[in-house]
Amino acid sequence: MADLSAFPITKRWPAVHPDRIQLYSLPTPNGVKVSIALEELELPYEPHLIDIGKNETWGPEFLSLNPNGKIPAIIDPNGPGGKPFGLWESGAILLYLAEKTGKLLPKDPAARYETIQWVFFQMAAIGPMFGQLGFFHKFAGREYEDKRPRDRYASESKRLLGVLEDRLASRTWIMGDDYSIADIAILGWVRNLVGFYGAGELVDYAKLTHVPIWLERCLSRPAVQRGLDSPKRPG
Repeated sequence: MADLSAFPITKRWPAVHPDRIQLYSLPTPNGVKVSIALEELELPYEPHLIDIGKNETWGPEFLSLNPNGKIPAIIDPNGPGGKPFGLWESGAILLYLAEKTGKLLPKDPAARYETIQWVFFQMAAIGPMFGQLGFFHKFAGREYEDKRPRDRYASESKRLLGVLEDRLASRTWIMGDDYSIADIAILGWVRNLVGFYGAGELVDYAKLTHVPIWLERCLSRPAVQRGLDSPKRPG
């Protein structure tokens, strides 16, 4: 049985199954990237719900694993060299899990880097822009009288959806015929933008053709459905 005692976070969220990957997360667009990947890869894991509404990521236990205080984070009891290994940042975790299993990432070097390129596109552009639009449209920012910040992020989010629309015009998945970590990285953010954030009208989502079809294709996958609900919220 793996010994995870060197990780202080396990004192706050004890591992019932220490031989499984420990996932510390919440079903947010970033959090579900990892839970979906774990489900798709059929890797045994133990999910721990981290309540960001109660600032649990800013406690010393969570910060001991991720000093940036953000979900998701993992501990792999069978990491490099067979030793327990902690990792944070959702994009880095996606790459780690794909390389660990040899799945969801092309083996051809050019296609591999192209896939990573689209993961970084999500990390650097889609996530920050969609997230800011969510703040100014749904959360505290909606009360601001000045709508220029909201409109700025709506315009940029619309442009980014256009990039996706062009990419998917002749492809089943972001990388063509093969579903990959690029799809996993992006799907939760598009779903959140038009669902939870309710910003579809602001970005003319109804005028798109290929992105909505791709999103429905993603959401129809059983592993995606399970990953979107992991860790389970209380109630």
